[in-house]
Amino acid sequence: MRSFFHRLDVKGSPYLYVTPFFLIFASFGLFPLAYTGWVSLHEWNLLEDTHPWIGLGNYTTLFTDSSFWNALRNTAQIWVLSTVPQLVAALFLANTLNQRLRAPTFWRLTALLPNITSVAAVALIFSQVFGKEYGLVNWVLGLFGAGHIDWQAGTASSQVAISVMIIWRWTGYNALIYLAAMQAVPRDLYQAAELDGATGFQQLTRITLPAIRPTVIFTVIVSTIGGMQVLAEPLLFGGSSTTGGSDRQFQTLGLYLYEAGFTRFDFGYAAAAAWAMFGVIVLAAVANYFLTSRLRRS
Repeated sequence: MRSFFHRLDVKGSPYLYVTPFFLIFASFGLFPLAYTGWVSLHEWNLLEDTHPWIGLGNYTTLFTDSSFWNALRNTAQIWVLSTVPQLVAALFLANTLNQRLRAPTFWRLTALLPNITSVAAVALIFSQVFGKEYGLVNWVLGLFGAGHIDWQAGTASSQVAISVMIIWRWTGYNALIYLAAMQAVPRDLYQAAELDGATGFQQLTRITLPAIRPTVIFTVIVSTIGGMQVLAEPLLFGGSSTTGGSDRQFQTLGLYLYEAGFTRFDFGYAAAAAWAMFGVIVLAAVANYFLTSRLRRS
């Protein structure tokens, strides 16, 4: 009997330990996902009591809406402008933090501070930095004789400003992920490279990068998923406007969904937009996976 309970404990306890996660995931992940799919098949207005079935009507309207494709294009552009510089900067920052520094814990915590700062505070600060009349960036441009830029008015300028906000928030976070991977690389490799006369940049590109390639792949995929869902930065940058500027020049998919659900109260249409965004995220993640898998084998 004792051996029976021992075998039951060894074989059954792991399932017991992971059960809470799957229960929470089913309650707050799978059920909302399935229910959103059901809502997307109805004309579901929050101001009305009846929700008639319309099938794929919301999706038909969505895919013929130019604002949806504009939001998708804006999202992709902001993702490129923010993710690529962010990960490159995080790599070099992590490489610097991986050196022998005085008070290394202090510098690592400092790198993480932007990530734990409130998004509202970040947006408030950067709205002043990119202000049209008295913004810091325009003041610096004025020192060189350049004219002031209305950062919110233009498509490129507004997306650059939002991307800078995202870069500032997430660079340190990704840098610490890279740093954790770098610290697992054997020091003997660097010492041998130094004896062979390799520079710091050569050590980074020929030793560090190949060694932490799985971590780089992970950050690329996670950053892609996060970039496709960006909402708070453009929402607060535009002064809580859900249209993303007067001409929707920086409206993202998240803002488009928010506008449909919480401005027009059309939850059926917003649910369809949510499922479309989910499909875009899956496609982007799969594309990144196959691309990075090829790089891993090369």
